[in-house]
Amino acid sequence: MEPLRLILLYAHLIGFALLLGGAVAQYLTGKLRINAAMLWGATIQVLTGIALSAPLRDGDEPPAAKLAVKALIGLAIFAMAFFSRKREEVNRGHFLALVGLTLVNAAVAVFWK
Repeated sequence: MEPLRLILLYAHLIGFALLLGGAVAQYLTGKLRINAAMLWGATIQVLTGIALSAPLRDGDEPPAAKLAVKALIGLAIFAMAFFSRKREEVNRGHFLALVGLTLVNAAVAVFWK
């Protein structure tokens, strides 16, 4: 099961890179909108996050509270990206909140043991 967990973790990191990289690239254009990379990244993050929450390893399971917090933040990011994807431009606060939540979700994953 460890190889499966590592593949899922790798895909999860690719989703993070797409989400954050797409946001930075879009921010640098000056037109704040949800691009395809951001939407794909959010989708990959949610799907692989759900798969990673399954008990794939013996012992050393993450706390249920951590999984719940990460799931809530991940679903909020996905909803913010999905429902704003067709807008020509999104509010600056909305865009920056999406980026901020992405960084907070990564921080929860790294620092919450």
